[in-house]
Amino acid sequence: MLEQVRAICGRFPESADLVDGHGHTTFKVKDKSYIMMRDGVIHFKSTRENQEMLLQDDRYFKTPYIGQHGWIGMRDPVNWSEIADLLEEAYLLAAPKRLAKQWLESKGT
Repeated sequence: MLEQVRAICGRFPESADLVDGHGHTTFKVKDKSYIMMRDGVIHFKSTRENQEMLLQDDRYFKTPYIGQHGWIGMRDPVNWSEIADLLEEAYLLAAPKRLAKQWLESKGT
């Protein structure tokens, strides 16, 4: 799972991953976290509106401690096309406007 997330996030401008003091692999852009992973679970930043929609699906759950800020958790993702879209959204929510614009322009959107 980590390698697939790295392959997706490695394309995002100035995205970096590290292992934090709690043992989570954390993906950041300009010191803002947008993904945290540990023990087969991926947590990612989302809007509260999307969080509410995703929580209708049993595969997703509200991330403990930071779920009130829109973070979503998922165990053992299987649909990597869907996950790529969610991780892109997480990146765009955390990225400075300049980097978000750079990414969107590189995609032609």
